[in-house]
Amino acid sequence: MCYSAQVQADYRKFVRIFGAVMDIHEFARLFFERAEGVSKAKIPKAMEDAFAVPLNEDERESKALIDQFNTEQATKLEQDLFKQRKRLADAERSLQTKTTKAATESQRIATDKIAWTRGKLDDIQRAEPKPRDSRIFPGHYAPVMVVENGQRVVKPMRYQCRIAGKPPVYDIKYPGTYNARRDNLEGFWRPCFGYTHGVMLVDVFYENVSKAKFEGTLSETHERDENIVLEFRPRNGELMHVACLWSRWSAPGEPDLLSFAAITDEPPPEVAAAGHDRCIIPIKPENIDAWLNPDASNLTAMYAILDDRDRPYYEHRLAA
Repeated sequence: MCYSAQVQADYRKFVRIFGAVMDIHEFARLFFERAEGVSKAKIPKAMEDAFAVPLNEDERESKALIDQFNTEQATKLEQDLFKQRKRLADAERSLQTKTTKAATESQRIATDKIAWTRGKLDDIQRAEPKPRDSRIFPGHYAPVMVVENGQRVVKPMRYQCRIAGKPPVYDIKYPGTYNARRDNLEGFWRPCFGYTHGVMLVDVFYENVSKAKFEGTLSETHERDENIVLEFRPRNGELMHVACLWSRWSAPGEPDLLSFAAITDEPPPEVAAAGHDRCIIPIKPENIDAWLNPDASNLTAMYAILDDRDRPYYEHRLAA
């Protein structure tokens, strides 16, 4: 399962590489719904930063919505910071007269929350980009390229697919639907496979791996089934064009939801040796148009694209 990835969150990358156009109305809708509290969309900072220097009125509108949300978030964080500083001061005054478990615990919690809140405020105000700005997890949004009316189009989508017609509870009932297993494409993913295909641009992906498998030791040697996070990066340094399925979910009285899942398959030897049993599928650039224009009556051709994948060697290391 690709539980996290560092993606190309700037829609302009798709425009430069593929000649795609941005669906500005979907981006604006996403930013509007978040700013107005209609949704709690998790949007990577790099996706917001793409609108830092707007080029037209539509982009200026999106930037205004981003600024509105960030200003409100900064205000809430400042209020929380004030509360935690007071809590810390109260705990430290108490500890000066008597050491108690309650005061010690309150001091620890307040110190941790102050550090976390400061970090969040710094991220909102920071202009210098960092790699983590474009990292997504399940439930986060990312740009995904699709084809509409013969044109490559970039849309913001949630990284956990809720198939059209399924109830919202599926997000909880099937929390792993940010990935679509290749051996289940004609099962659970039948409404999407052969109909709605997408491509996500990925630099690095991350996997939870059993510590016992990674170290090549027996699980009995560990007190519990500990997991570690590994970072996998193509040795050739090239961008991965990851095969995805997507869906537009609609329901009366609810905002539309665009969401997607990355297709996964058996891992290459070096990923398996590191202790993981699945891997995303980077398709070749020359197959992108065929993938984005699927023929549901010829699924064999779609499987052939997945088989004829890019096969870089994935170097791995412990994630920072």
